Amino acid sequence: MAVYAAAAGVLAGVESRQGSIKGLVYSSNFQNVKQLYALVCETQRYSAVLDAVIASAGLLRAEKKLRPHLAKVLVYELLLGKGFRGGGGRWKALLGRHQARLKAELARLKVHRGVSRNEDLLEVGSRPGPASQLPRFVRVNTLKTCSDDVVDYFKRKGFSYQGRASSVDDLRALKGKHFLLDPLVPELLVFPAQTDLHEHPLYRAGHLILQDRASCLPAMLLDPPPGSHVIDACAAPGNKTSHLAALLKNQGKVFAFDLDAKRLASMATLLARAGVSCCELAEEDFLAVSPSDPRYSQVRYILLDPSCSGSGMLSRQLEEPGARTPCPARLHALAGFQQRALCHALTFPSLQRLVYSTCSLCQEENEDVVRDALQQNPGAFRLAPVLPTWPHRGLSRFPGAEHCLRASPETTLSGGFFVAVIERAEAPSSASQVEASAPECTPGPAPKRKKRR
Repeated sequence: MAVYAAAAGVLAGVESRQGSIKGLVYSSNFQNVKQLYALVCETQRYSAVLDAVIASAGLLRAEKKLRPHLAKVLVYELLLGKGFRGGGGRWKALLGRHQARLKAELARLKVHRGVSRNEDLLEVGSRPGPASQLPRFVRVNTLKTCSDDVVDYFKRKGFSYQGRASSVDDLRALKGKHFLLDPLVPELLVFPAQTDLHEHPLYRAGHLILQDRASCLPAMLLDPPPGSHVIDACAAPGNKTSHLAALLKNQGKVFAFDLDAKRLASMATLLARAGVSCCELAEEDFLAVSPSDPRYSQVRYILLDPSCSGSGMLSRQLEEPGARTPCPARLHALAGFQQRALCHALTFPSLQRLVYSTCSLCQEENEDVVRDALQQNPGAFRLAPVLPTWPHRGLSRFPGAEHCLRASPETTLSGGFFVAVIERAEAPSSASQVEASAPECTPGPAPKRKKRR
């Protein structure tokens, strides 16, 4: 299948230092970037193990036309993955000739190292971290379906629906074929860790969006009503954009900007699959967009999720072991860009509400950026208090920082994340509106658990 060749190409590029895994995945033009990224990361994580097994089994000597990186991807899929996707085609037949020997060499390696699980073959730094223990979050795309229909579909497929969770402890306890509705985020279903839905027909048809729990917060908290004009300032890869369109019910306009043409092309595919029709994509630097342009005169809502260090992204640890502590020079440059982008966004004349978010753990990219932007606009804007029961708050670096939200695997069962909701000060306070619309306060009716007769 094409995914195996694409994964081999990315691995070869990483080895020859042509770029990072994420950059090479996006430049590969492979349609399902999430599937490709996951396959490459897992193959990379087990790289030393796979090299040992392939060498011991003599696979490359027996199959002289098989390239080493492709061999590594295929052996990962055979021995450690979920089996060949879509039947596997000729690759399944090729590996089938060596399957017994490969399995025997893997078993011998375990005996030699005194371990029983595949994970125990990894070096300490490569063993599964918090990411592998987090639940699988799945946002129902209300542009194409509804939670009731999706719940009914999974129940017909043998899953047991447990209703709306009451706390994150309910999410931690998920096992087997049970699933829940998230206690805070509307339309967000939660499945046990390691549930793989990348090939699921509802995902491929755009009815489901695989999206981290914290990543759903920005659009949810911006909460633009249908008919609004919204700017998504740094939009790719597009999950938050599709969430905005769903909240708008495709009524109104989302102006989505991104500088990376390839990421924007992938985003266009994602939005088309999700049924988004209210979005206008532009390959343009948001900092170059004029707030006085008449096209944006009705923009009252802005979502700003700028480029960041990604230090909260659990998957990034697989390709950049030091990603949790970015170098000071890079951090200074990123924070400078983020502050310019936020201050620029605040100059749009009709702006009433803005959400600033990052997938970073660093104070310099989060609380410091928000504090400096507010100080540069004294009295004009303020932080809105949102989700009062969210357990992880902003660092106390300035008065009101507790209104910011943070996320982590330990406290919220999500990747590391930061969110701040900024509103225009002279506008009527929307704090009550936000809390009224927050699912923890007035949750929409959860799909009912129907008893079988």
